[in-house]
Amino acid sequence: MLKQCMQLVRGGGKISFEQALELARNSQPDKLFEAADQLRREFHNENLDLCSIVNAKSGKCSENCKFCAQSSWYDVAIESYDSVDKELALSMARENEAYGVKRFSLVTAGRSLTEQQIDNFGDLFRRVAETTSHSLCASMGFLTREKAEQLKLFGVSRYHCNLEACRSFFPEVCTTHTWEEKVETIKTAQAVGMEVCSGGIIGMGETLDQRLELAFELRELGILSIPINILNPIPNTPLANVKPLEITEILTTVAMFRFINPNAIIRLAGGRGLMGDRQKKSFQAGANGAIVGNYLTTAGNSLAEDIAMFQALGFRVDMPKSSE
Repeated sequence: MLKQCMQLVRGGGKISFEQALELARNSQPDKLFEAADQLRREFHNENLDLCSIVNAKSGKCSENCKFCAQSSWYDVAIESYDSVDKELALSMARENEAYGVKRFSLVTAGRSLTEQQIDNFGDLFRRVAETTSHSLCASMGFLTREKAEQLKLFGVSRYHCNLEACRSFFPEVCTTHTWEEKVETIKTAQAVGMEVCSGGIIGMGETLDQRLELAFELRELGILSIPINILNPIPNTPLANVKPLEITEILTTVAMFRFINPNAIIRLAGGRGLMGDRQKKSFQAGANGAIVGNYLTTAGNSLAEDIAMFQALGFRVDMPKSSE
């Protein structure tokens, strides 16, 4: 089955859900990871896609996502503010640029922003574009057509909206909005010409089947930047005591997302630091992208540590000459 699926994907075909399930359940893990990494090299060479994010609006979120420290439903001590200091954000953008990071995103807590709130971030988007070489990304909740066009005018070329979980599991994660509302925002962003970054969180209690369902839903939506987050249980949230995934489960997810979405950037995001040194294995099982720096409410690896790890793994990281 592994060789058959490899040949199918290499030839431009798409594996079915049934094939994916058999592959994930019955393949020898090391062989599966090796095959996924081979597909990564064939489709993407040794290129590595790096992006970074800044928490541009923190806390006081009206939504009840069970994994999130920023939800007002849960008693979690985090810093709350309506707008990040512009000079701090610009400093972060310049630091990331110096390490070869190509994309910079402003991420805001909350169900959505008003058009006025989005307008207030316009100057920061423009200054990042004027003073760095970053491509711009935004993650600002649910969109209307007008809000999407507003962001596009600010130079935002990619919009981020995680599905978080597959359609069948989503009601177990959040009840204040729906999976369908997320899909609507994704399609709105695509309709105005923005690329979309969308993925989810694994380890929230979903089954293997449901992780594969998410990968197929993303394929159906044409998503080419797929972040995989690993649940980082936050005290006082409903998922605080969820048992962590075994490393083999994480690597199997990465490998299967590669088989199902061979043309996509499979991006390791929040929670990869929980794997410690074992996170290297994810980049040998099909992953070819990462979010670097700090992740909203949790700290990640330092930029220098990440870049050193990626280069040691054989990935191409284009560092500006001035920072080498």
